[in-house]
Amino acid sequence: MQLRSLLIRLHLAQGMGYAGMTKVLRYCLKHQTVLTTATELVAVARLPRPAAAKFMADWQSARFDQAVQQHRALTILTILDDDYPLTLMESYHPPLVLFLQGRRELLAATQLAIVGARQMTPYGRRALNQLLPPLAERQLVITSGLAAGTDGYAHQLALQLNLPTIGVIGTGLDVSYPRVNQGLQQQVRQFGLLISEYPLGSRPARHHFPERNRIIAGLCQTLMVVEAREHSGSLITANLALQNNRNVIAVPGPIDAPLSVGCNQLIAAGAKPVLNFRHIIEEFLPII
Repeated sequence: MQLRSLLIRLHLAQGMGYAGMTKVLRYCLKHQTVLTTATELVAVARLPRPAAAKFMADWQSARFDQAVQQHRALTILTILDDDYPLTLMESYHPPLVLFLQGRRELLAATQLAIVGARQMTPYGRRALNQLLPPLAERQLVITSGLAAGTDGYAHQLALQLNLPTIGVIGTGLDVSYPRVNQGLQQQVRQFGLLISEYPLGSRPARHHFPERNRIIAGLCQTLMVVEAREHSGSLITANLALQNNRNVIAVPGPIDAPLSVGCNQLIAAGAKPVLNFRHIIEEFLPII
């Protein structure tokens, strides 16, 4: 078995988390070997007893064999692959395995991530309508999370403008959340790139979305926050982007608007305010 295949199998197995996979990967690379038995894998991963029992039972089950066969039909990117994005490699907790559908080559393109409130206001919509169209001729990739509100509208607008777009989701590639974005997710899959860290069939879970956000923050060169409440998920993504040494820019808003509090706080802390499309383009010079 190749190390890449082992990594994919570990990712699909129950009971083996990110920390355990990382220990196994480092051991195999250091010793130039590929572990094959469940006993060896549990020992190197240092799994606690309940997780070890779950992993060993699943590793030899018919369910696991079926899952491996099912995922072979997908495009899979691992941290061992030559085209694994350097930006993601250098980010916080880089994903070891990602499942892809669509244009894999977009991973290497220059990306503007857009995040914002799920309850997007007419102001947020007007801001995107004003800021994104002038970017079309420069072919920036618009990356977002296919959530309700700002994310979904950013993808819709990108598709209308023929801008490449990447959707990073917190479910399996065969699951749409929110369900209202099912058609949009299909369009992103068809004309852009759809990315998930989770196996097929994975339903939305609360912890999936911060994990998804770290991928968005890792892939992009610049992250723009359109609208955000105080202590919102968008601000968490912005902080992750800052930790990754990415540019963070924000659309200012009225001081009495709840959905502008987060953006105004970012600007007060040093983020660049976005007043027109040129302020976005400046972040990518001389790349574009």
